[in-house]
Amino acid sequence: MSSAVPLPPPGPRGVPPLFARLIDDAAMFPPGSAAVPDAVRAHLAARTAERSGLMGLFLCQASRLPELITELVKARPDKPVALSLVIDTGLGGVPKALSIVESRAELLALRMVEMSAPTDIDDVWLERVNEFVPEDVIRVVEPRRGDGGPEWLEGIRRVCEHGSWPKIRCGGLSGGMFPSVDEVADFLAVISAGEASFKATAGLHNAVRHTDAETGFTHHGFLNLLVATARALSGGDVRAALRQTDGALLAEEAAGLSDQAAHAVRAVFGSYGSCSLDEPVADLEGLGLL
Repeated sequence: MSSAVPLPPPGPRGVPPLFARLIDDAAMFPPGSAAVPDAVRAHLAARTAERSGLMGLFLCQASRLPELITELVKARPDKPVALSLVIDTGLGGVPKALSIVESRAELLALRMVEMSAPTDIDDVWLERVNEFVPEDVIRVVEPRRGDGGPEWLEGIRRVCEHGSWPKIRCGGLSGGMFPSVDEVADFLAVISAGEASFKATAGLHNAVRHTDAETGFTHHGFLNLLVATARALSGGDVRAALRQTDGALLAEEAAGLSDQAAHAVRAVFGSYGSCSLDEPVADLEGLGLL
């Protein structure tokens, strides 16, 4: 079963289709860890800002739903906030969390549910995910990468087969949380073989692969990942795209994609979570892509 879904139409103000609704708002998650009132205020402001077309869903943990609803009641948004609900209360907590969201339809519109898979991810657990989450809501499951070996790749295949999006974590607070180029390429190969969609998270604040001067960690770039996805679809060199550190070359290749090719890329690479919208926008503007 394919988990691909149609790409939403491009956002306002002429955002190219390759970047439309690409960046989910993860302001409440590390390393930003914004307080709920600040995250809500910034998100609502960003919905009408010049680059609003890049912004996708608002991420909130299930355990923080009451806080989020309290702040939205105060803010009185003119339309519901498009929500990705991140399950941090276990699979058994999904029905209650969904019930809370559904009871506040004037404030929240559920579009996605995300959760980490157990170590022993199996068909029974994945079927329960399908039973709990409505069919019109995107299901995102993150298999545990561990050493990035066959078990991880098999978990990704199972997620795809059950119609959910696998999620790949591209960074974190320790070096071990950054997958290698080979691991990301293997992930994309499984996604392509399954004709599925995926979501990325963590470590992708910037467009181009680079080494952080303070931590020494080498970060993947979201533009690298977009170009690598395009190459995976066309039979190109995926690993070279992931290793590329020349932003101008990546930008040239991305800008050269037709609208049809861009839509095909985004039907695979659905979105990624970032605690910052400003950094990705600044990078894309600096590369001449916005």
